[in-house]
Amino acid sequence: MSTSPVPELFTWEFAADPYPAYAWLREHAPVHRTALPSGVEAWLVTRYGDARQALADTRLSKNPTHHAGTAHAKAKTGIPGERGAELMTHLLNIDPPDHTRLRRLVSKAFTPRRVAEFAPRVQELTDRLIADFAGKGQADLIHDFAFPLPIYAICDLLGVPGEDQDDFRDWAGMMIRHGGGPRGGVARSVKKMRGYLAELIHRKRENPGDDLISGLIRSSDHGEHLTENEAAAMAFILLFAGFETTVNLIGNGMYALLRNPEQRALLRGSLDAGETEALATAVEELLRYDGPVELATWRFATEPLTLGGQSVAAGDPVLVVLAAANRDPARFTDPDTLDLARRDNQHLGYGHGIHYCLGAPLARLEGQTALATLLTRLPDVRLAEDPADLRWRGGLIMRGLRTLPVQFTPLSG
Repeated sequence: MSTSPVPELFTWEFAADPYPAYAWLREHAPVHRTALPSGVEAWLVTRYGDARQALADTRLSKNPTHHAGTAHAKAKTGIPGERGAELMTHLLNIDPPDHTRLRRLVSKAFTPRRVAEFAPRVQELTDRLIADFAGKGQADLIHDFAFPLPIYAICDLLGVPGEDQDDFRDWAGMMIRHGGGPRGGVARSVKKMRGYLAELIHRKRENPGDDLISGLIRSSDHGEHLTENEAAAMAFILLFAGFETTVNLIGNGMYALLRNPEQRALLRGSLDAGETEALATAVEELLRYDGPVELATWRFATEPLTLGGQSVAAGDPVLVVLAAANRDPARFTDPDTLDLARRDNQHLGYGHGIHYCLGAPLARLEGQTALATLLTRLPDVRLAEDPADLRWRGGLIMRGLRTLPVQFTPLSG
């Protein structure tokens, strides 16, 4: 351990650029016990090797009941509002065998074939959203583009009718403010969403379609034992996890491209040449460099264990810092440099092990489509504010900008 002071964590200054603090932790305290903003203490895992081990360690449970004492309730370890709305029984909060059963049901919606079939719809949504602001010469790429695109896409996938999707956009907007909205607004939004999902499940049971909720119902009816609470919780987590990660992928990715003009020019050249593989490689690097998920969701030790040389007691919370692991110089060459052609890139941006992000193929499709279309349609897009004036959303798990104001030459027609 170093005798130099530990950097201050979880401040607004830290949120703007956490990477120097994470570099210090990797070098001096790679598995570090700290007090979180809630007051609860947890272990932060920052080195790539330790992070990969922790993500796959079966002794680290996702079930919050393994949290020591009564601290879990005040730690706010879950998604805001999910406890009061009886939405806890989803993939992020359970272990095998229930996790295995539920993941098998949902995985059918995210096969490569199903995602490929969804590609034209993602392109259609992308084109429509860009058309709404292309003639203005300016936009907030978070509010006008990165936020609505995955909301509408996941609603389509779930089978939410078009006339109801703006309600989901409003509820989701309240949920990702992380305390920035009116008091009690998050809980009210989650309860409204829970009530709507329960009603939608009943309607789909009577009139099923070719969508994810109908598929979950069919599996339940065929003996998979999916309760109504599980079905609602599953739809809820797919909506929540399936949109905020993609908002941040598009927002953080575009921000990185705007701040690295040489890399952006190389990607634009590859797009003009029709080199689709270069786009996929670039998005993987953006996921590594400044990914949408800063810390993996909570894990709890079910027994005493050693992690990175530190003794972790049973019941202790463990948070794997994906953002730190993805810039570990022991794993990545020049990790603080954006290299869109990086090939050896086994980043942990979507996790590792049995909890690897189920919706990663869809998020990658949306990210690739969004960034490629923006760069092609708005070739001179540029930041409209000093980077120092941009603000990042609060919250422990996700990493994303509140706004991303840009300017460009207006498009006619």
